[in-house]
Amino acid sequence: MTTSLLYQTIDQLSREKGIDAQIIISAVEDAILVATRKYYKTAEDLQSRFNKETGVVEVHAVKKVVEEVQDADHEISLRDARKYDPEVELDGEVRIRKPTEVLGRIAAQTAKQVIFQKVREAERDAVFAEYNQRIGELVNCTVKRLEGPDVIVDLGRTEARMPRKEQSRLETYQIGDRLRGVITQVDRAARGPQVVVSRADAALVQKLFAMEVPEIYDSTVVIKAMAREAGERTKVAVYSKDPDVDCVGACVGMKGMRVQSIIRELRGEKIDIIEYNEDPVAFAANALSPAKINHVSIVEAQQKHLEVIVDDTQLSLAIGKKGQNVRLAAKLLGWHIDIKSEEEKRQEIESQMAAMALRGAPISELKGLGEKTLQKLRDHGVETVEQLAQMTPDELTEIPGIGDKTVEKIRKVVTDYFERDSESTAALAAAAEAAAITGATAEPLEAKTEEAEAPKAEAPAAEAGAADEEVAAQTAPETEAAKPENAELAAGEHVAEPLEAKTEEAEVSKAEAPAAEAGAADEEVAAQTAPETEAAKPENAELAAGEHVAEPSGEGGETK
Repeated sequence: MTTSLLYQTIDQLSREKGIDAQIIISAVEDAILVATRKYYKTAEDLQSRFNKETGVVEVHAVKKVVEEVQDADHEISLRDARKYDPEVELDGEVRIRKPTEVLGRIAAQTAKQVIFQKVREAERDAVFAEYNQRIGELVNCTVKRLEGPDVIVDLGRTEARMPRKEQSRLETYQIGDRLRGVITQVDRAARGPQVVVSRADAALVQKLFAMEVPEIYDSTVVIKAMAREAGERTKVAVYSKDPDVDCVGACVGMKGMRVQSIIRELRGEKIDIIEYNEDPVAFAANALSPAKINHVSIVEAQQKHLEVIVDDTQLSLAIGKKGQNVRLAAKLLGWHIDIKSEEEKRQEIESQMAAMALRGAPISELKGLGEKTLQKLRDHGVETVEQLAQMTPDELTEIPGIGDKTVEKIRKVVTDYFERDSESTAALAAAAEAAAITGATAEPLEAKTEEAEAPKAEAPAAEAGAADEEVAAQTAPETEAAKPENAELAAGEHVAEPLEAKTEEAEVSKAEAPAAEAGAADEEVAAQTAPETEAAKPENAELAAGEHVAEPSGEGGETK
C-alpha cells in the first residue's frame, strides 16, 4: 500500500519526538476540523478522517434521518438523505462531505497552530511518562544554555532545568560542560523544561558511592543516613551486613582512591564517612568526628535531645565552621544536640548548686521531726530549713497542732542541722587547703629527696674513715700521737679528704666505700699479729697513718 507524502512526514516527526504517529494524525484531523468549522460557520456535527493513501483530510457533516425535520443542523429527511446514500433508512445516519479545498490562508494558519499545540502536549506527556519513573536516577547531561540563575542541560531526548538552589556553591558552569546530576522532580505544569536535575541533593552522593563502591552496589554495605551541605561538607553513615567487611574502609578504598574519585566529581567537597550505630549515644560520638568527645548523655529521649561534653580545646572543632559540624551531625542523627565544654558544664553545675543554696534545703532534710509535724509546717507555708530557723517560738505556736514541746524539739533539730552543715563545710575547706598545700610542696619535696640521696651515698665512706682513724690511734704510741707534727698530719688527713672529694664526690664515694672497708679489715688483722714493740715504733705508726691517707688520695691522683 502506497502512502502519501504527508503521512511519511508525520511518521518521521513521530520518530524524532518519540511520540505515537496516531497522536500526530489526530492532531492534523482536529486542526482541519477546526479550520472547516471556522470557515463554514456552522453548528453541524462535523467529523474528520485522514486518508493515508491520498494524504487528504476528509470532513463530513453527520445528520440523523427522520420523517419530520425539526433541527436542520443535526437532522435530515429521508428523501434528502437518499441523495447522499440510497440505502439509508429512517433513524439511520448519513454523512455529507464538506469540501476542504476552499479553505484559505487563515484557516491553514489556524490548523498549523492546532497541530503544533497538539504535538507539544503529546511530547510533554511522553516526557512526563518516561522521566516520572526515573526520579532519583543519576543521569549524564551537558550544559546547553544559561537562563538567568538557572542552567538548562541537555539529557538527550529532552532538556532539563537546574535551578539555583539545586546547584553546588563551589561550581560555576559553562556551555558545553559535562555534568552528572540526579533527577529530583518532573513538573508537568512547567512552561519550560519539565525535568529538574540537581547537583546539591544528597542522593547524588549516594549514587556516586554506589558507582564507586561494589560493596554498596551489592548491598553488603548500606548507607543508613546522609547529611549534606552542597559544596562544603557531607557526612555519610554506613553499616556493614557482613561482620568481615569494614564498612568505612570499603568506602574509603585503598589509599583513599574510591572516595577521592567522588570528591573530584563534587569539585573538592569534604566527605566524612562514619560507622552507623543503633545506640544514639555512640552514633553521636561518631557523627561529631573529627572532634574527640568526652561524654554524651540523653537529656530527653522523647524530644530526641542530646548533651555532648568536650574538652575546651575541642569545642570549636566539634561545633565546626559556622556551626556546620554539629548541624550536619544533628541532621544525620535526627536529634537535637547541645555541645558544651568542660568549663561551661562546671560553671553550669556551680550555678545550679548556688541556686539550690539560695532556695534553701527542704525541711525533709531535718532528722528527728515526724512526718505529721513536717506536714503541718508545709501547710503553714514553711518549705525550707532557713524559713523555719527564722521563725520565733510565738510564730511556731500559732501553727495548729504545734505546742511548746514541739517548738523545743524543732529548735534542737534545727540547731543540730546547722552544726552538722558547718562541720561538713569546714571539712571540705580543710581538704581543699590540704590538696593545695600538697600540690604546692610536691616539687620541693622531690628536690629534697634528690639532695638526700647524695649524703646517704657518702655515709659509708665517712664511717670507714672514722674506723681507720680509731685503728691508727690504737696502734700508735701516745708519745707519737702527742707530737705536733703527728697532730698536724692527722688533721691534714681529715681536711684533705673532703677538699679533694668535692670535685668528684658523687662518682668517687661509692667506689671508696668497699676499698675503705677492705683496708680496715687488713689493719685489724695486722694489729693482732704484730708484736707490741713493733706497733709502738714511730716509723710503724707513721706508716700506718700513711696508708690511710694514701687510700683516698690515690683516687685523686696524689699520695701523702
